[in-house]
Formats: sequence, C-alpha cells, structure tokens
Amino acid sequence: MDIKRADGTSGQVLNETAILAIILTSYVMIVLDTSIVLTGLPRIHRELGFSDPELAWVQSAYTLTFGGFLLLGARAGDILGRRRMLIIGLALFTLSSLAIGSAQSAGVMIAARAVQGVGGAILAPATLSLLQTSFRAGPDRTRAVSYYSAVAGIAASVGLVLGGVLADWFSWRAGFFINLPIGIGMIGAAIRYIPEPDREAGRFDIAGALTSTMGMVALVYGLIRSASHGWTDPATISILIVASVLIGGFVLVERRASQPITPLHLFESRERSGAYAARVLFLGAMIGFFFFTTQFLQGVLGYNAVLTGMSFLPATLVNFASAMAVPKLTPRLGNGPLLAIGLCTSFVGMVWLSRVGADARFLTSIALPMVLIGLGQGFVLSPLTTAGISGVAGRDAGAAAGVVNTAHQLGNSLGLAVLVAAAAFGAAGLSGPTLLAHRVAVALTGSSIMMALALIVVILFVLPPRK
Repeated sequence: MDIKRADGTSGQVLNETAILAIILTSYVMIVLDTSIVLTGLPRIHRELGFSDPELAWVQSAYTLTFGGFLLLGARAGDILGRRRMLIIGLALFTLSSLAIGSAQSAGVMIAARAVQGVGGAILAPATLSLLQTSFRAGPDRTRAVSYYSAVAGIAASVGLVLGGVLADWFSWRAGFFINLPIGIGMIGAAIRYIPEPDREAGRFDIAGALTSTMGMVALVYGLIRSASHGWTDPATISILIVASVLIGGFVLVERRASQPITPLHLFESRERSGAYAARVLFLGAMIGFFFFTTQFLQGVLGYNAVLTGMSFLPATLVNFASAMAVPKLTPRLGNGPLLAIGLCTSFVGMVWLSRVGADARFLTSIALPMVLIGLGQGFVLSPLTTAGISGVAGRDAGAAAGVVNTAHQLGNSLGLAVLVAAAAFGAAGLSGPTLLAHRVAVALTGSSIMMALALIVVILFVLPPRK
C-alpha cells in the first residue's frame, strides 16, 4: 500500500511496506545484539582473556555511549536528515559489529562496543522518528507502532535463544557477524525506498549537545558503577552529583536556546511526560525480569543457555499475539485504558513470579507468570510509545524519539542498578541455590513495585481526565 507522507511535505508517495520493513529490521538489530551478548559472555570471557571487572564493560561500554549520545543523535536527524542519520547509524553499527566479531583482545572488543553504542544512539531514534513522519496519525501509525513495539519485546527473547545456540553450536562471534549482511542490505534498501524528509533549517545547539551528552554519560556511568560498588561508594556519589549538575545545566541551556537539542515544550503535555516516566519504571521492571529470571533458570534450575532462552517463549509468544491485537483494541478501549490494562496484567504476573523459590517448578512458578507478563507487555509498549510521541510536530519528531529512547535506556540502567542493590537485602546466612533464589525473589519484588508505580503514573497523567 502506498501512502502520502505523514508530515504533508513534498507530497511524495511512499512504499509503506518497504519503509516499515526497513525500520523494523534496523531496530531488531539493536535489540537482538543486546540479548545475544548476554548469553555469549561466558565464551567471550574465556576466549579473549577478560578479567571479571573487564567483562562487565562488554555491556557497559555499549550502554554508556548509547545512553550518552541518544539526545544528540536524535536531534541530528531533524537537522541533518532522518534517512541520512539512519544510514550513518546502520553503517556505524554494522562496521563495529564486524570489529567486535573479529576482536582478538579485550581492549579492541570494548572499544568496538563503545562505537557500536554510538551507532545505536543514532539508529534507534532515527527508526522511530521515520516511523512517525512516514505514517499518518490514526490506524496506520497505530499499526506501525504496534509492530515496532512488538519486535522490541520479541527480539529481546529471541536474542537469548539465538545467542545461546550460536555460542554453543558455532561461536559467539557469529552473533555479531550476522549484522554485516543485514546492515548492508538495510543501507541499500533505505537509499532505494526512503525519500529524505524535509530537514529543519538551523544549527546545532552546541551547549545543549555538550551538557546533555556529558550529563547522560555521567549519569549512566554512575548507575553502572553503583551496581558493582554500591550506592555509598564515594566515587559513585561524586559522579552522580556531577551528572545532576550537568543535566541541570542542560535544562537551563535549553530554556534559553533558540533551537534547543531537546525542546522543553515536549514535556508540557501531561500525557507525554507521564508516558516518559512510566516507560522508565516499566523498563526498569522488565530488565529485572530478564536479568534475574535468566540467572534463576541457569543457577537454580540448571538450564543451559539454549534451554534458558527457550524458557522465555511463554512470554514471547503471548507478547506477540497481544501486540498484534493492539491496533484493533485501541479504537475500542482507547490508548490510555489499554496501557493501564497491560500494566495491571504484567503487575499480577510479576508479583506471582516474585514468589519463586529454590524448589520452584517451571510450569506453575515461572511459565504461567510469564504468560501474564508477556500478555501485559504486548499491551504496554505500543501505547507507551504512542503516548510518548502524541501531538508532536514533524519538526520535533527526532527530538521526541530521542526522549522516548532515553527514557527506555534510563529505565534499563537505573532499574538494573536499583534491583542489583536491592537483591542483597536479607541474604545473610544463605548460600548456593538458596541464596540465588532469595536474591531473584527480592529483585522481582522490586520489579513488581516499579510496575505498580508505573500504573499509578499512567492513571494520574496518561489516562484521559474525567469530565
């Protein structure tokens, strides 16, 4: 089906199917790599001679640059062109994947992961802003956003399975090499099928770019450090104070800038602001679900990497089905009510899963709660994304996409840091599988609390006010 451009400019006719396929495939690359790395870490550890502290930087180097450059990468699409930034992001992500797969030392791999994070910071907001400007508000955009959100949840689980299979049967390197043909193919397809939308006249907000990037890097690094050194570590506290000062300075700069890198009027809408806050909380809860459930399956139940990945299928399959139902349910129920229903469902599943113990049975203690979590996730991510870009003008599409992705990234980083610290509560005197089961149960209780807070935020700010 061909449609006219959503922003109404130039009147060019777009190939809807091709553009959506490019956007989804590009976004899947980012999500898949995150999960593939998790299951490949033991092999990477042994083969490249990583020390235990260095190994954490395989993920942290990526997280740091991805989170730090998101706002800058997002605004670059508005000014330099969204198709252009999509192609640049794809090229960086693909070439760095090749470098990671070819790495022969720990230093090279960490450096390449940092570059890959920059590529992801450019690519992720470019995909969402192109989706927003290519599809008109209404059923077409709702359907496209549903697909976009569905692949995010599904790709995370598929990555766990794929990473385990590749690491066990071939090599951890294969998980990165597969990005090469996909990336090259998407670059060619983008050049052929995606016309360059009109760019916004103007220049970069240099002061905003510096303060936002430095502030986000400091914040993400502080959160990463807190997970390993604790919240009372003096260096962690100092870094977080510096981050707060820089982010505060960023807000002051943006208030005065004629062309801000992140227009503050994006936060004037109670619906959008509520969606950003709820996204941080929901993603914080979900990172706990994936991270700690993976540990439980391997450390308590004794599953290998492949079986661990497959154990997430109850959530993955239901997630896909519920996400595909969103375009039909949204006109009937409304975006806000559907979001609230999804959060309620996931909350019940998370509370159930948090009761897990060392003697847990997979079907009743894990699989059935996963069904509820997956069902709710399918109803949540698409409405959250829709609310986060609701009412945004085409000229600010990239900036809005950047805020959505920043909330997503902050949720992952902050959620994991908080839950890792909380997991140690009440663990004195325990050991072995009993200790791990206790830590998982406490962490998932924390995820349940985050889910409940997200629901409260949605009720107060995202649901339409009663008349």
